[in-house]
Amino acid sequence: MKNIILLVICFLLPACSVDQPAGSASLPNRYVSPESEQGRLYRDRIQPVLEKRCVVCHGCYDAPCQVNLASAQGIDRGANKQIIYNGTRLTADPLTRLFEDAHTLQEWREKEFYPVLNEDPGGDHLQDSLLYQMLMLKKYNPLNEVVKHNERLPAELFNFSIDPENICPNMDQFEDFAQSRPYWGMPYGLPPIEPAELKILENWLQIGAPLTALPELDAVYQDQIHIWEAFLNGVTAKQRLVARYIYEHLFLGHLYFEDLELNNSNIRAYFRIVRSRTPPGEPVSIVSTRRPYDDPEIGTVYYRLQRVESSVVAKNHLPYALSNRRLQRFETLFFDTPYSVKELPGYDPELASNPFKTFTEIPANIRYRFMLEHAKFTINGFIKGAVCRGQVALNVINDHFWVFFVNPDQEALTGIDRFLTKHSEQLKIPPERESNAGIISHWTEYSDLQATYLKEKSERLNELLKERDERFDLDWVWDGDGQNWNAALTVFRHFDSATVVEGLVGRPPKTAWLIDYPILERIHYLLVAGFDVYGNVGHQLSTRLYMDFLRMESEFNFLALLPGDTRTALREHWYRGAKDRVKQYVYGHAQLRTEPEITYPDGNQAKAYLYDQLQQKLSGILSNRYDLENETVPERHRQILKKLHEFRGGAASILPEMGLLMVADHDRQNLVYTILRNSAHTHITSLLFEQNNRVPEEDYVTVLPGFVGAYPDALWQVESGTLEDFVTHVSQLENEEDYHHLMSMYGIRRSHEHFWQFSDHLHKIFQLTDPVEYGALDYNRIENR
Repeated sequence: MKNIILLVICFLLPACSVDQPAGSASLPNRYVSPESEQGRLYRDRIQPVLEKRCVVCHGCYDAPCQVNLASAQGIDRGANKQIIYNGTRLTADPLTRLFEDAHTLQEWREKEFYPVLNEDPGGDHLQDSLLYQMLMLKKYNPLNEVVKHNERLPAELFNFSIDPENICPNMDQFEDFAQSRPYWGMPYGLPPIEPAELKILENWLQIGAPLTALPELDAVYQDQIHIWEAFLNGVTAKQRLVARYIYEHLFLGHLYFEDLELNNSNIRAYFRIVRSRTPPGEPVSIVSTRRPYDDPEIGTVYYRLQRVESSVVAKNHLPYALSNRRLQRFETLFFDTPYSVKELPGYDPELASNPFKTFTEIPANIRYRFMLEHAKFTINGFIKGAVCRGQVALNVINDHFWVFFVNPDQEALTGIDRFLTKHSEQLKIPPERESNAGIISHWTEYSDLQATYLKEKSERLNELLKERDERFDLDWVWDGDGQNWNAALTVFRHFDSATVVEGLVGRPPKTAWLIDYPILERIHYLLVAGFDVYGNVGHQLSTRLYMDFLRMESEFNFLALLPGDTRTALREHWYRGAKDRVKQYVYGHAQLRTEPEITYPDGNQAKAYLYDQLQQKLSGILSNRYDLENETVPERHRQILKKLHEFRGGAASILPEMGLLMVADHDRQNLVYTILRNSAHTHITSLLFEQNNRVPEEDYVTVLPGFVGAYPDALWQVESGTLEDFVTHVSQLENEEDYHHLMSMYGIRRSHEHFWQFSDHLHKIFQLTDPVEYGALDYNRIENR
């Protein structure tokens, strides 16, 4: 009877607490039962509107004013004037990670977050709500007051730069804000939301904006959680060390149970692996640390699966499948090979940040295999991780390159454990210095360590090849064991974001990487496990500079498969204009005294020949998902888009970094293609003046079926019958006015009266064609051209 009475009370009162602890008597607790009428209202009516109209700008760390509307907790938390992406701060900022660094409203208020909903008991739920006022500001000052349908917005009224002025008014400042910037209502720089949607939000705000947690998971999910948590919380030293290794590599992943069907709402349940103070069977109590390898400061940590409560956004969505097959593979990989773990490593920063010391008792081949067999996920970590937008990590890579991996079964690598143990000190990386390192603190030390390691590595390889009377050949390249698509990847950079796809996609690129285990592990600990988005300029700078090493070392490995004279010529071409000391970071210390055992034809086409040989070697596992020859691409589209795919220089340099083209066809489902401009550079070693190294005449276009990238710069829509006209217009681009005309004919600009209908259709196609990778796109980068 008590339970029935409580349920009735929860149904009637918006302020009923379910599992959200009250922060303070003066602060509202607006959480209701997920099964209550108001709980269903939030889940079925409010959340979908927020996902379609708000989350496309307000998700992840780069949400304006830190207003993250992708979850009930983010809405309740509110706004903060602190800028997360600040490359000039001299000391690290306090952490403000949702779900981690505070758990009550009072704690967020103590971290200087202020509400976007009314929190005054005597206030007006509408008039005292910043969210409502921002929506009304747009309603009463729509874009059509200042611009015609689908025209460019006045540059003097809006700021669409990547680092816009950070203006974050609270309710006391809103009146001045509205008077000075009347057209900055929400959605910013986009049309108002539909009147019916606005009414839904208004009614919800009027009743106090009740929020709710996610409903309970079905028993089948609980069963899977139990199985995986049992695996991750074994009691032996080996089991605990393996669990720590898995956690430190999967902590950013959105884990899902591949063997289970989609749930009733047709949305997968995603989970994160977290460190908890509590064992399986009890509520999770997260151990929150700046980095996943920081000292948890408790006797025993438990690895738990916690459901992801935020809406999925494409820019930080890292899906990782859990299944019975994967569990069996983990068992085989980590426990069937005989090795022992005598003592668990501690969490001293210099030890914990160096995986070659921390996990030395797990054989290197096992660790490499673990990362290699889901290499797309591993590489994606530094692209979709905490950075959200990652120019710190991404202006160190070319706009388009292919990635291969050293064969883990290469016999010459049998002594790698001894080698890595011997040189583990030389493999340490900057994050061990924490987030407040001086601007050039310890840089000479890391540079010297890398130089010594490269010299020792090349000497050891030279000795091994001489001892075995061998030379480098294609057997050094992993073939995915004939079944794993992760063996060949393509990376596309879109200025401050990037995308990793399976296969060798696009025209043969300028550069390629051949990644070995020490490189792969260091990339992860440098840019994922060890990167602190809240860190100071010294931390971010040292991370960027060290990544130069890893890129050049990966390129050096690839060059080892080419003849000596070709290596030198390509290296000079890849680093045209770079200072000699930059090139010496790697190429001055790593020297190979042998030619590859690959018979190259005469002439200067060695790289093209090697690419062709690698494509033949990997033909059995190369994905054609993003190839225009894909069977999903209609023949007529293929023939027309191939012309666009071949554009170079001129017109290509005028196109945006990434655009999405929807081709409407009344006889079949509408199709979406991604159009990428691959920006050429003389070299990419410049920290601050990337534009000075641009070579626009070498830019080229890649056209791919489907969605590649999370931040579209442009949106286009054409009828199937006018696709060729669109391509013709693109081919004739010579200047900005030509592009303006193209957008007026085919573009969906920010001012387009049907922008939101187009957006809904775009997301629907994305979800239907790629339900696992699907997430809300981000519209912060849509150009005003």
